[in-house]
Amino acid sequence: QVQLEESGGGLVQAGGSPTLSCAASGTIFSINYMGWYRQAPGKQRELVAVVTSGGTTNYADSVKGRFSISRFTISRDGAKNTVYLQMNSLKPDDTGVYYCNTQDFRGTYWGQGTQVTVSS
Repeated sequence: QVQLEESGGGLVQAGGSPTLSCAASGTIFSINYMGWYRQAPGKQRELVAVVTSGGTTNYADSVKGRFSISRFTISRDGAKNTVYLQMNSLKPDDTGVYYCNTQDFRGTYWGQGTQVTVSS
């Protein structure tokens, strides 16, 4: 099994640039991808960003700004089994619980989530 532990959330002012971290531990085999989801109050959980084992990244439209450039950057340290989410230009709409997610041949795994609250 794989355990995921997120860190880095908290109260942030609009325009802030915090970084979330997610460390994977346990019996880790070949991971297909690592990603970040978020769930805002009263809304469904949505994919924010994902990075594949090959390094390909993809971002939700909701975190893209002008010219479809993402305000967030996902990165992965394979040696540390850690994935990061650098968030820039935060908006109050980015408020929610951010969950780390990964998958291997045995199944899909979720972290407990870390709250990010963006104040205007």
